[in-house]
Amino acid sequence: MNRVGRVERVTKETSVLVEIDLDGSGKVDVSTGVGFYDHMLDQLGRHGLFDLTVKTEGDLHIDSHHTIEDTALALGAAFKQALGDKVGIYRFGNCTVPLDESLAQVTVDLSGRPYLVHTEPENMAPMIGEYDTTMTRHILESFVAQAQIALHVHVPYGRNAHHIVECQFKALARALRYASERDPRAAGILPSTKGAL
Repeated sequence: MNRVGRVERVTKETSVLVEIDLDGSGKVDVSTGVGFYDHMLDQLGRHGLFDLTVKTEGDLHIDSHHTIEDTALALGAAFKQALGDKVGIYRFGNCTVPLDESLAQVTVDLSGRPYLVHTEPENMAPMIGEYDTTMTRHILESFVAQAQIALHVHVPYGRNAHHIVECQFKALARALRYASERDPRAAGILPSTKGAL
C-alpha cells in the first residue's frame, strides 16, 4: 500500500502543491522562492528518505511569511494524508543531530494530537538570506497543526544561525522517518491503547 500524500492549497496569497511519499528514497524537487527554506525542505526529504515535491508561488513582493507558512501547512496536511491509518508504524521517533557547534534534539509522537514544544538559543541572527529566523518556530507550529503530531524540538546551544536551523530540520527528518516507518513486529497493529491515533 502506497503511503503518499498530495495537497494543493490556493489562497489569494499563495499557491502551493506538496506531494510526499513516506517510503521513498529521498528524491526531492522543491521550489518556494525562498532559497534557505528550499535548502531546509531538501534536508527534510533527503534525511527522512521521503520523496518530496514542493511547488510554491507566493506574494514574495510583500515578504516571505505567507509563502513559508502556507507551504508548512500543506506539508503537514500531506504528511498526515500519507500516514493513513497508522497501523503497524513505530509511532514514536527521536534523533539528536550535531552541526558543528550546534545541537538539535527532536522527539515526535504521531499521536493525532497537535502539540509543539520548541526552544532554541536566543539572540540568533534575524535573517539567513531572505529567511526570517523567527519563522522556524512558526513552520513547526503550522506543520504540527496539520499533521496532528506532538513534536518536541530543543536546541540547547549553537552560535551560527544557519547551523541552528539546519540541525533542527535534519533531526526532524530523522525523527519523522523513524516514527513513520513500519515495525515488522507490529504488522496490523495500531500502536495505541485507545484504539485510535
